[in-house]
Amino acid sequence: MKPFLAAAAVAASALLGLATPALAEEASAEMHSVSSEGIGESLGTVQLSDGDGGLTLAVDVQGLTPGEHGFHLHQNGSCEPAANAEGQTTAALSAGGHYDPDETGTHAGPEGDGHKGDLPAIEVGSDGMAMVEVTAPRLTVAEARGKALMIHAGGDNYSDEPAALGGGGARVACGIVQ
Repeated sequence: MKPFLAAAAVAASALLGLATPALAEEASAEMHSVSSEGIGESLGTVQLSDGDGGLTLAVDVQGLTPGEHGFHLHQNGSCEPAANAEGQTTAALSAGGHYDPDETGTHAGPEGDGHKGDLPAIEVGSDGMAMVEVTAPRLTVAEARGKALMIHAGGDNYSDEPAALGGGGARVACGIVQ
């Protein structure tokens, strides 16, 4: 009799239009070191989940240089090296540019009107580890899935001046959002 009552309660909720809590979508990316030679060792993970404030990214990585690092969502789901315009093989270049579905061509920070792949910078401690949670208010797990998360060698000033794309520099870690 009890299973019947539970089923009846669920059916009644559905018929009455009562809200049932939705499960937040989740994904993850295993982050690897990257170089012009290819994809290297695992450095940790990034867990992604949808929340009221947008996309939450829980970063847990190690083996990076201390300091601030630019953090971006790139348009392609690949971390392989590729040749740049000058023919030089470049780390994780097959990930393409920053995710910019609206084709703004502008780097304006995670809350700005530029490309949506601009994530909050992450801070790596003196021990080479970063365990931090950041939020990208204009993104969702569904948008991130299948694309590359990238950690850059330098910081990010969320501007295209004085250096393009926030001045983050070389691509040092990459992972595909699964």
